[in-house]
Amino acid sequence: MVGAWRYRLASVGVVAGVTALAVVLANHPAAQGFVTSLPFLSRLPATTVRGAALLPAIVTAVGVVSLASLPLFRPKRRRTLDAVALTHRRLLVAFAGLAAVGYFDYTYRLPRTTLLLTVVTLAVALPVWFVWARPRPSGDGDCAVVVGDDPDGMAAILAATELEVVGYVSPPAQFHDGSPVRPSFATDGGVAVDAGRSALADLPCLGALSDLESVFAGYDVDTALLAFARPDREQFFGTLDACDRFGVGAKVHREHAESVLVAGRGGGELVDVDLEPWDWQDRMLKRLFDVAFATVGLVALLPVIAVIAAAVTLDSEGPVLYSQERTAEFGGTFTVYKFRSMVQDAEAETGAVVSAEDDGGVDPRVTRVGAFIRRTHLDEIPQLWSILLGDMSVVGPRPERPELDTGIESDVEEWRRRWFVKPGLTGLAQISGVTGFDPPEKLRYDIEYVQKQSFWFDLKITIRQIWYVTYD
Repeated sequence: MVGAWRYRLASVGVVAGVTALAVVLANHPAAQGFVTSLPFLSRLPATTVRGAALLPAIVTAVGVVSLASLPLFRPKRRRTLDAVALTHRRLLVAFAGLAAVGYFDYTYRLPRTTLLLTVVTLAVALPVWFVWARPRPSGDGDCAVVVGDDPDGMAAILAATELEVVGYVSPPAQFHDGSPVRPSFATDGGVAVDAGRSALADLPCLGALSDLESVFAGYDVDTALLAFARPDREQFFGTLDACDRFGVGAKVHREHAESVLVAGRGGGELVDVDLEPWDWQDRMLKRLFDVAFATVGLVALLPVIAVIAAAVTLDSEGPVLYSQERTAEFGGTFTVYKFRSMVQDAEAETGAVVSAEDDGGVDPRVTRVGAFIRRTHLDEIPQLWSILLGDMSVVGPRPERPELDTGIESDVEEWRRRWFVKPGLTGLAQISGVTGFDPPEKLRYDIEYVQKQSFWFDLKITIRQIWYVTYD
């Protein structure tokens, strides 16, 4: 999207340039003298960076402020007060980062007075830029496009919106039967099926889902109106990802909001999809916690791993590890490993499909060692490797088999909401004693976790799980 990239590059340049200029001005003796003459700031030293040390100090400040400003570089449609508030929050993060650099006595740190003046200058200058440069509708009103595979749902969302809708985007197989092309409705060839029965008859079909990014760019789209019935996971989450990357807002009809996270439940028939539940710092802190936990766990449990591997080998024939496909973040799949707790080919022999959270119970397929490691959760230790690889997190909704997910999804429409975060080794549902055998209740806890997710919430859940495993 040309406009989006122009905004990103311009914003990076402005942040870097304004930060460098702010450091130079704040480092000037006249500015230092003025600040230290103020009653409440008279104890600050009038210290300036001189000579060759000034350039590295500027580079350090530019790097820290630019890194903290990453969320601002997305071309989001923000209200004025929202843009100002977000800019100030990012500056607080940058201030903390620069203060930490000074605390650790980094060679090219900014003196305290210079740092204070720099942040104050940026607090005035940067909001002006981000308010002025934030993406705006290209016409009199927001430009929207309908995206989906459900003609009735698309017609309903068209009736509910007051936005200027320029057309719709849909999977070719849903609307087209391979008949001769009629240009106003064709995507990848074909003609609209029964288009006259809905409001879509008056709208041009702008392309297939594979053309979505080009449509966003070519029509300067502000909002995507989503109306999916039963898309595959790639279509559904691919659309949300495209909206997030291109700074396009997403809305769904209130009656069809079961499969997404929504930003609010206010009035109106349309609700906003929450494409960014958390900022990048939360994700980074969560990932650091995951890596540290998995690394320490694997190293500390090496003797236990060796003993379990030997016991599994001696107890029954078959491999030490058992692998299965599980549903990953955004509906993808990954391979999860556990210590084998059943006889070899147990499911092939019985034709049974066992949930990822099945604790076995009285099951003739479970070996003697398997019963013990299941009861103590030691069979889960190999999943630390999946956490280290980034397929899983320490805390999150427990992953299920794709075929089980498909079955549950057909009965619990909101089930897809769990896929907005990485699956976890443990989760809020697990410490609350809820398993996959009660999908609606499990979903309630999983969605509560998604909405409350934070580093400290993860830490609390992890401690409770360790306590449960150790003492229960």
